Amino acid sequence: MSIEPMVHIIDDDPAVRDSLAFLLQSMRIPATAHESAGSFLAGLSADQQGCIVTDIRMPEITGIDLLRRVRELKVHMPVIVITGHGDVPLAVEAMKLGAFDFLEKPFSDEAIVAAVRLALNRSRENEQANADRADLDKRIASLSSRERDVLNGLIAGHSNKVIASDLAISPRTVEIYRAHVMTKMQAGSLSELVRMAITAGLAE
Repeated sequence: MSIEPMVHIIDDDPAVRDSLAFLLQSMRIPATAHESAGSFLAGLSADQQGCIVTDIRMPEITGIDLLRRVRELKVHMPVIVITGHGDVPLAVEAMKLGAFDFLEKPFSDEAIVAAVRLALNRSRENEQANADRADLDKRIASLSSRERDVLNGLIAGHSNKVIASDLAISPRTVEIYRAHVMTKMQAGSLSELVRMAITAGLAE
């Protein structure tokens, strides 16, 4: 069971982080506040869902440092960066590091709520994509070595006859293996099978 999506607000200014948490909670958006990026990272779990709202200028671990750490840890939560006046270069750097969005102070309640909702939608999409990829990997792992050989031939665009020649088996046997591959991969057509292979990184 996945953890409930949570908005993690990280700011060294208690007034800012508490007011943001209160605002989001009043909009029925689960939110929690952290006084530093270090305290957030210390409690971070691999299966955490939601998004991060962080100030860009903080002592010890800055918002930029946090983005780097999030990327290194392969955490898939979108990050919204809050910047002050004149921090546009930092905001651009944050976007290059994978930030979902940035907001310049002062921003309206409506702006931060809208940004958070978009980020949470992206988080849900990421979670579904990760689940779909994990399911696809399981399907591929279920193939026998010979079925995998036939799959590779199909991905390469080879006919049953060519695959049979390459594997030194009969075209009829290739047809049987091909049927098994389609069933195990849950592909309704050859084009769908090729798309799956591309998604899984099997097709060059």
